[in-house]
Amino acid sequence: MLIFIVVALGLYVYYSYSLQRIADRTNTENAWMAWIPILNVVLMCRTARKSLWYFLGMLIPYVNILVLMYIWGEIAGVLGKSKWFGVLTIVPIANLALPGYLAFSE
Repeated sequence: MLIFIVVALGLYVYYSYSLQRIADRTNTENAWMAWIPILNVVLMCRTARKSLWYFLGMLIPYVNILVLMYIWGEIAGVLGKSKWFGVLTIVPIANLALPGYLAFSE
C-alpha cells in the first residue's frame, strides 16, 4: 500500500510540475493552479487558449477522452509542436510521457 501511495504522489508531482512549466512557457496566468485538482483542468483549457466550456465536456463520460485529446493537441500546438501529440493521451505510457515532453523539450 505504501508503494502505491509513493508512486501516486510521485506521478501527481510530475504531472503538476509539468503542467505548471507548460503554463509558464506559454505565458498563461496563474500557473500555480496546476497543483490544485479541479483548477488544473481549467488551467489546461486556458493554456490551450480554449473556452472553459471544454471543462464541461471533460465531465461527460467517453466525451472526456476526446476532449482531453483535443486539449492536449491544442497545448502542443501553442508550444509549436504537432497537434497530433494529443492522440498520445489514449496510448498507455505515452500519456504519462506527454506532459514531460511538452514541458521540457525546446
